[in-house]
Amino acid sequence: MVRWTRRTNAAGAMDAERIEAAIREVETTTSGEIRVCVAPYFWGSVERNAKRAFGRLGMRRTRARNGVLFFIVPSRHKLVVLGDEGIHARVGVEFWKRIVETVLAKLRDGDPTGGLIDGIREVGERLRAFFPREADDRDELPDEVHFEE
Repeated sequence: MVRWTRRTNAAGAMDAERIEAAIREVETTTSGEIRVCVAPYFWGSVERNAKRAFGRLGMRRTRARNGVLFFIVPSRHKLVVLGDEGIHARVGVEFWKRIVETVLAKLRDGDPTGGLIDGIREVGERLRAFFPREADDRDELPDEVHFEE
């Protein structure tokens, strides 16, 4: 298993600080919220666990229901991208599939950080189009990469 750590950018490792910077950058232009969750190995459905993490991380508590979660299970080589009902209604299933492919292309090449940043920026473009930042906007969710235990 490739170990993904917070501060290393060796091949196959994720640089959480760069990813968090990309999230902050995107969120300066939209009321949307983006989170990244890295989960350890577990039995069962990755999608079901992603949906549980979506709830646990408060993704449904955004004012416009426009939260997006990148849920990664490195040991299983799996990625799920989930959007709350506000953004999902506007972009549809095919958009999420395209985002997953964008990220996975770089993950396969050993650049998980670059893949996630590309995916975050592409999601950010759509969030900005449908949910531009408002004068009273506040950061509703943490920008930190969440590492599940």
